[in-house]
Amino acid sequence: MDTCINAPFASSSCKGTRASAARAVFLALAAFILSAALLAVAPAPAQALEVESCTASPNEDGGNRILGATPTRVTWRAHAAEDESLSRITLAFADNVELNADKVKVTGLAGLDRVELNAQVSAPGDGTIVIDMPEASPAGVSFLVEVYNVVFPGEGGEFQVAATTQAADGTTAELGALGGTITVSSISMAEQIAAWLNNQGWVQAWNSNKFLHLFFDPAIIVTSIPSVFNGWLAALGIVVIAFPAAIPVGFLLALMRMARFRLLRAVAGTYVNVVRGTPMFLQIYIAFFGLPLLGLNINNFALGCCVMALNSSAYLCEIFRAGIQSISKGQFEAARSLGMNGVQTMIHVIAPQAFRRVIPTMTNELILLYKDTSLLAAVGIMETVMYAKTITAATGNITPYIVAAGFYLIVTLPMSRITRAMEDRTGGRKVALKKKPADKEPKSVQRQQSWEPDLNAAKDELAIKTADL
Repeated sequence: MDTCINAPFASSSCKGTRASAARAVFLALAAFILSAALLAVAPAPAQALEVESCTASPNEDGGNRILGATPTRVTWRAHAAEDESLSRITLAFADNVELNADKVKVTGLAGLDRVELNAQVSAPGDGTIVIDMPEASPAGVSFLVEVYNVVFPGEGGEFQVAATTQAADGTTAELGALGGTITVSSISMAEQIAAWLNNQGWVQAWNSNKFLHLFFDPAIIVTSIPSVFNGWLAALGIVVIAFPAAIPVGFLLALMRMARFRLLRAVAGTYVNVVRGTPMFLQIYIAFFGLPLLGLNINNFALGCCVMALNSSAYLCEIFRAGIQSISKGQFEAARSLGMNGVQTMIHVIAPQAFRRVIPTMTNELILLYKDTSLLAAVGIMETVMYAKTITAATGNITPYIVAAGFYLIVTLPMSRITRAMEDRTGGRKVALKKKPADKEPKSVQRQQSWEPDLNAAKDELAIKTADL
């Protein structure tokens, strides 16, 4: 062979050898291709059951997610082979999945006709559902297994359901995890607490009362608090920005209303009367739907702060004007006698006294402004009421509004107490001076009350005069 290969001019015998070798290689390659084609078209061994799908129903309020620690429904569909009759089907979930045998429904179908299977379902507690059929199912029947109240772990994850079948003749077949993967989303701590509450007997008894269920559902209270808290922070943010911005505007308007120039008084008076004479709800609508028509597109949060600030400034204007006018004219004259001009007198003498006097009234205005932020929910700003409204629409329960009311009271009640304390400090001393306790009355008054006439008229007259002194 080597000679045939190395010879520059091969003989006829060498050429014959080469042709034989090429023919052998060709035949071997053809045999390999033919065998591969036969294997490809050969029918696969038939299985006892063909799994069509395994899915779980979404259990998120207003969403399409499958949440952990929340009951859901798992639907498993499969078709038996034409010559297979089954006596048992075992569905294996994960070990940490909660199952209830009483909540399993097994349906047999032969085409469009329902087949009575008389299935007996059990849940051993190891994450499996065992479906026994005392009378073996008809050959070629389709199975529909609906498992209700399935509770996946709260941390979520991906889950598959493995199936094992037992034929009427006793042979078993492990089908494995067919039918798809169930993706479960994790839930927050609040949702886990709510799921735990729903399983408590006292909560179920509480919710059996329609009024308590609609207004004070414990589970919905727990799940509403985190969402409403986000809206509460947004409402506080609006107040923190709007109220400080309204203070200088209101003070400037108060000075304009007391100015000598009629034009300034007219401008400030018109603004204050219009703003105070129209509802804030209407002002919000004009700003949020009117400005975009003019081509002014402003961020909703910033626009909400502006509307709140401008509305509050009109009320603060009257508060500051009343505080300034409560200062006696002697303060102005004393400041002028010291050589101060009008601006210096207002900044250093009048304004500090006026601000101290109107602090309780300003606090009341701050409380009103904080409560009026709820009106911004009408234009889609995600504040306290808007979050509560969204949850209520998803659950059909009024409890989120009660939670929102609690968040408002967290701010308004302490501020009301502070306002009352400031009012007591300013007016309490005057009340104390008007009337003193009887045990602390002056000695001269006590002598006058205990005085008795003496036989000597001159002494009586002298005693009266002494008492009057």
